[in-house]
Amino acid sequence: MAKINLLVDCKNNLGEGPLWDVREGRLYWVDSTAAEIWSCRQDGSDVRTYYVPAFIGSMALRQAGGAVLALATGFAFYEFDSQRIEPIGNPLGEDGDYRFNDGKVDRAGRFFAGCMGMDFDPLDVTVAKRPARNGSLFRLDPDLTITELDTGFICFNAPCWSPDDKTFYCGDSEHKAIWAYDYDIGRGSVSNKRLFVSDENYVRTVDGACVDSDGFVWNAKVLGGRIIRYAPDGTIDRVVEVPVRNVTSIMFGGENLDIMYFTSMGRPMRGVAPTQSGAGGVFSIHGLGVTGLPETRFAG
Repeated sequence: MAKINLLVDCKNNLGEGPLWDVREGRLYWVDSTAAEIWSCRQDGSDVRTYYVPAFIGSMALRQAGGAVLALATGFAFYEFDSQRIEPIGNPLGEDGDYRFNDGKVDRAGRFFAGCMGMDFDPLDVTVAKRPARNGSLFRLDPDLTITELDTGFICFNAPCWSPDDKTFYCGDSEHKAIWAYDYDIGRGSVSNKRLFVSDENYVRTVDGACVDSDGFVWNAKVLGGRIIRYAPDGTIDRVVEVPVRNVTSIMFGGENLDIMYFTSMGRPMRGVAPTQSGAGGVFSIHGLGVTGLPETRFAG
């Protein structure tokens, strides 16, 4: 039976993007709206916090050391010791309606990150009155070329790849959907977009995701207090209830890649009851009986 523990009671505003690094044996994650990067050891000890100058959507570690970030102000390199930022480029330009959100590195070392509307709130009842959004998914190559791959996103989330690198998954919290694309790892290109999972008829909606070594897709259900494992055909294989309603993202880690870590949201949104105990913390799940895949560092 799976056991869930509160690993770090960090009380993040918007904890996101757990990232287990096999080289260091450390877990990293971000507090998006507090503009912070956090890390700890497998058991939750040696907690460290780093600061960045803008909202941070996602990050990846670099082969050369440090990290690559997807900030509200664009892509940038980051040095942990000095907390120095080196801008790379901002494909969003001066459009203040969008910022970067979820992102991840493919097994060829490219960084993928997508956008969300700055005014996105999954419980905002005025959503129908907002302008239609058309956020994009971008790819940052090791040579620092930035390429737009797709558009039409309102709150991009859940990028991950099948173990054979032939399928790319991503989702959108407002569309309440996860899509699958054919993926060409040689070119880093996506095609043949189709619906993989829909949460249209549920209160919950999709957030961060990862793929395990069996090729099953795990998805955090923000607003729903659960993590769901989907078979490659999109059918529900397992449901894991978690102790916080606003679970945001997930990642396998630990020495044997058999511990699931998940982040959560501590900032109450409009219409949400007072914050739950442990909300905004990072949790670990032991005993799921499956293992994850090692995350690749950015090659640039």
